[in-house]
Amino acid sequence: MSRSIKKGPFVDAKLLKKILNKKPATAGVIKTWARRSQISPDMIGFTFGVHNGKQHLEVLVSEEMIGHRLGEFSPTKKFVRHGGKMQKEMEQKKQEAEIASAKASKAPVAAAPAKKK
Repeated sequence: MSRSIKKGPFVDAKLLKKILNKKPATAGVIKTWARRSQISPDMIGFTFGVHNGKQHLEVLVSEEMIGHRLGEFSPTKKFVRHGGKMQKEMEQKKQEAEIASAKASKAPVAAAPAKKK
């Protein structure tokens, strides 16, 4: 549910203090754990190191991100592809087929006999 308009966007006070009186070009990466903070127009151009529970992922703030939260750009879960034994077998067959086609294309082309007139 969105925040009330009269309250305004939530931006962590410590985060605002870190970017106050700094220029985006000279600030470097600003580490933060405040994933719930909304991105405001003051933050455009800054690079934030947003913590995902394990490490800080760098997020360069652009105009399109205004109104979103910092946590949206630092995923907390790593996608491990689906599949298993069947998936591995299919990928292996596909890879073997690619190798075979590459070898076939590298094979020298037999010279065609010249026609006599």
